[in-house]
Amino acid sequence: MKITHVAIYRVEGGGLRPVLVEISTDEGITGFGEAGVAYGYGAAAVAGMLEDMAPHLAGRDPSHVRAIWQDLYDHSFWAKGGGAITFAAISAIELALWDIKGKALGVPVHELLGGPVRSEVKVYANGWNHEYDDVAKWARAAARPLKDGYRALKCYPFAHELPDGTFRHVSARMVDDSRFHRAVERVKALRAEVGPEIEIMLDLSGGVCDDQLVRFLDVCRDLDIRWIEEPVDPFNLAGLARTAARTAIPIAVGERVYGRAGFRNVLDTGAVSIVMPDIANCGGLLEAVQIAGMAETYNARVSPHNCASSLCSAASLALCAVIPNAMNLEIYPYFSDSNSYVQVLENPLEREIRGGVAGVSSAPGLGAIIDHKAIAPFKVFDSGATATA
Repeated sequence: MKITHVAIYRVEGGGLRPVLVEISTDEGITGFGEAGVAYGYGAAAVAGMLEDMAPHLAGRDPSHVRAIWQDLYDHSFWAKGGGAITFAAISAIELALWDIKGKALGVPVHELLGGPVRSEVKVYANGWNHEYDDVAKWARAAARPLKDGYRALKCYPFAHELPDGTFRHVSARMVDDSRFHRAVERVKALRAEVGPEIEIMLDLSGGVCDDQLVRFLDVCRDLDIRWIEEPVDPFNLAGLARTAARTAIPIAVGERVYGRAGFRNVLDTGAVSIVMPDIANCGGLLEAVQIAGMAETYNARVSPHNCASSLCSAASLALCAVIPNAMNLEIYPYFSDSNSYVQVLENPLEREIRGGVAGVSSAPGLGAIIDHKAIAPFKVFDSGATATA
């Protein structure tokens, strides 16, 4: 089997811009992967990176996943040292190759990596209150995911919510006094709203400086917070260690860390209890498995970051199925509320979650059935390359 051509889709809708790559073969088997830059800036850049890499895939055997990954990593030049755009492109290609290999063999990708260690994965809800910018409504919005069976919720207490359901993180490393007190009251109100049995995770996105961070962590001390995510910038290694010394709340980091080397540096601080690789930008499925194995030697668990299309959710579920130290998986169950949201799959995982858990798929490859009609208008590149012997 040989790779014949590569197509790239820059999907846009519902405030997201996922970039998908389709790799086709001479045996009619295709695989899809996703680059983890669905929000913020970077979609055009990673689509360009994928286009640059496409000629180096033509004629290759797609089953040689590791060899292709190593070639792209070694010869892109910019991959060494990490970086969102290069690593997202490599991740998307790697995921598509696993998808092809699983389909060719008629097995889910987790069977190719030792088989599943669990039949279902615990999930948590994010994005359930972005349309509220106060305290009371922001906290009461938790009623919806709880009614839908979620038993764990993540939120952004310092974020500024916008009327269109999107939000902005902190700017300039600080918030004014009113927004600081609003963040404090939000967390208190949320715990009062959901009661003691529901898990709460707080994502700070490295937003505030130490003076406000320390005061905020002190308030959270008695609220049974499951983790504080990105209390400082993920590459502020000294800051991570300093924060861990000041709080008993576990620290989670990783959505903006790339490759094994990046995670090794984070874990070496001794500050991090949960690592959060994004399968679509950390280097792909096998890289994430290796990151999880390394995390286990540091006594840390894994909660994959997942904030993209439902294709990325399917790939992340496969990761959680195969690693023993998986903690839970991030899900945005209400992305589809937006009328402009583009659902790229015919069988999105988000529709199958019951009681806060997702069943591990037994379908071949990544278990994702692409809605070709939905993504067709967003094709921006097709190599049309012909494989050579």
